[in-house]
Amino acid sequence: MSNNSAQNRIVITGAGLTSPIGNSLPEFRRSLLEGKSGVRPFDVRLMGSVPAGVCEFDENKHQTKKDRKLGTRAGAISVYCANEALIDAKLELAAYDKSRIGIYVGITEHGIVSAEEEIFSIKRFDFNPGYVSHRATPKLIANNPAGEIALKLGITGPHYTLGAACAAGNIGLIHGVQMLMLNEVDMAIAGGVSESIRTFFTFAAFKSEKALGHHSDPEKISRPFDIARNGIVISEGGCLFILERLENALQRNARIYGEVVGYGINTDATDYVAPNWERQAECMQMALRRAGLQPGDINIINTHGTSTPLGDEMEGLSIHKVFDNHPNVHITNTKSFIGHTMGAAGALELAGELSSFEDGLIHHTLNLDNLDPIIPLSNIVAGQPIKVPDIRYILNNSFGMLGINSTVIVKKYV
Repeated sequence: MSNNSAQNRIVITGAGLTSPIGNSLPEFRRSLLEGKSGVRPFDVRLMGSVPAGVCEFDENKHQTKKDRKLGTRAGAISVYCANEALIDAKLELAAYDKSRIGIYVGITEHGIVSAEEEIFSIKRFDFNPGYVSHRATPKLIANNPAGEIALKLGITGPHYTLGAACAAGNIGLIHGVQMLMLNEVDMAIAGGVSESIRTFFTFAAFKSEKALGHHSDPEKISRPFDIARNGIVISEGGCLFILERLENALQRNARIYGEVVGYGINTDATDYVAPNWERQAECMQMALRRAGLQPGDINIINTHGTSTPLGDEMEGLSIHKVFDNHPNVHITNTKSFIGHTMGAAGALELAGELSSFEDGLIHHTLNLDNLDPIIPLSNIVAGQPIKVPDIRYILNNSFGMLGINSTVIVKKYV
């Protein structure tokens, strides 16, 4: 990404999202600055009331009730976010060659929700497989979320749903950037989505792993880096960006949220679940090299920090390895507000930081009352947002099971 020609510079010109604390970027950002938690009790099949991050958006705003019935919750989130991103970018698809638009949606998993629904549906018929819905297959296939966008918008370019565990939101964005740089497309709809709270299996599995957080107050469960942290909050959500080459964005006088100048993707190759801090550090270093930056150039690090004891400790070690104690590198976390939105996490968490380029504010990490002394981090924003002059670079981390790591660096466009 060292080529500085406008054709090879990729910028973010639109953002559409739904989260447990807002259904637009301004609402989401406002909730972060106000310290609003989106975690609340949620009824889960076979498990009763469980704390979760729940999105409340109009599923029929951009599709008919019939379309919604044919699709999935992840598809509904995807369609909503894609349409909202296009509106935010002030784009009219009729003016574009739809074969030159790409859709790249990151997910942690897909199909579990629909499979579970089918199983419980045929239970009424003594599990007779003859009662499995003829609509089940398109709901279960891995490319469903991106495919639903393509169907609803009539986009005929490539559409991929990218399975990348909890690194997927970043990786959807990265893939869109790569395809634009390769001139495979002229516009990309890219990011990540998650429907994880719609299946008891996800909650039960994390509970069996002893990774599901607990507290008497649901809003205090997600507490990354705090000494009292004890596990994650499972959440749903989605965020899709509009990506364009800088030259195209300038031609149409588009608002530019930021320029993607660096990224890194690598793999731990050490464990199914436990992270490897050295590989995480290497991922961040890879992104810095691609951007041509030094660690001290970064102003904001949005951490992956899931509120698990081991995960937060490993990320703390990795950040300390790369950034040490640079005084102008400020560290924050978004999962403390909304829980873990799985495949949507990287994209949503990056979106929440983009406004920092304009307002100079860095939102705080919620529920960080006592930093765990085993975590070697300084300069974590806690308690309340802070004002910082001249924010120029944001680094966003997202890491996932089976050791997949991703880092994205976005620069203020000037």
